[in-house]
Amino acid sequence: RKHALNCHRMKPALFSVLCEIKEKTVLSIRGIQEEDPPDAQLMRLDNMLLAEGVSGPEKRGRGGPMAVAATSGGCPNDNSIEHSDYRAKLSQIRQIYHSELEKYEQACSEFTTHVMNLLREQSRTRPISPKEIERMVNIIHGKFSTIQMQLKQSTCEAVMILRSRFLDARRKRRNFSKQATEVLNEYFYSHLSNPYPSEEAKEELAKKGGITVSQVSNWFGNKRIRYKKNMGKFQEEANIYAAKTAVDATNAAAQGNRANSPPTPNSASSGSFKMNSGDSFLNLQSLTSFQSSPVGANVQMDSLHHVIHQPGRYEAIGGNPLYTTQRLD
Repeated sequence: RKHALNCHRMKPALFSVLCEIKEKTVLSIRGIQEEDPPDAQLMRLDNMLLAEGVSGPEKRGRGGPMAVAATSGGCPNDNSIEHSDYRAKLSQIRQIYHSELEKYEQACSEFTTHVMNLLREQSRTRPISPKEIERMVNIIHGKFSTIQMQLKQSTCEAVMILRSRFLDARRKRRNFSKQATEVLNEYFYSHLSNPYPSEEAKEELAKKGGITVSQVSNWFGNKRIRYKKNMGKFQEEANIYAAKTAVDATNAAAQGNRANSPPTPNSASSGSFKMNSGDSFLNLQSLTSFQSSPVGANVQMDSLHHVIHQPGRYEAIGGNPLYTTQRLD
């Protein structure tokens, strides 16, 4: 049928009539042939995907600035684990994006080629200029750009969700105040033989530290794992908290003994408590006896309680009304 039309003797006349009709039509649509400016939203999506390493060449050993921010802070082991997990999930997003983008480009190319071949074929029958073919190609690309924008927007949303899971959760975990950390560490090292607080203890610790019960549970779980992996590193921290506990207990015992002792001239003449040389001796003696021998990881608090509550350690001094600083000799 095409061959018969092309060989028909009236084809030149038909072509001439079509050219006249087209000239009249083109005059009315010539002013609309302006190119649209680049889409600002599409440019923003491209910049974000490029910054995160999703589009463009793959960045080895990096996962974009969000990967660095999402894994900053904390111990190095946690960083390496979370960083590798973040990069693995970001790599999955990258693979899906490039796979879908390849399908999109292939579909766009196939459809454009089909339309161009069709227009070239029709140009043998009706007047179609190369500029008109180019304009039609631009229209097709504009229609397909909507699909491309949806793909890039979905990919950016996936990256933002990944960021919130790692970066925002990381911030919540490490935003403990100094008071909360002190409260949790003090409980952990004072119950080192069984560092599993009950639900009541968790609620009390959460109330003291100004955090949630869930955060307390997560903190103790992570602390137990880190302590078992590196007991030598945390032994020094355990000794510090044990020494602090021993000093606090000694001070409490000394204050209780002073409350049961007859008033001395110094205490009677002053409204405030003053530490005499005997109290200093008690504090230094108990602290020195604690620091002179290393405390084991599992029995350190038991040993401290034994030292502090040993029978007859303080009663003989506190209960003797003749106690003076000369007894130090």
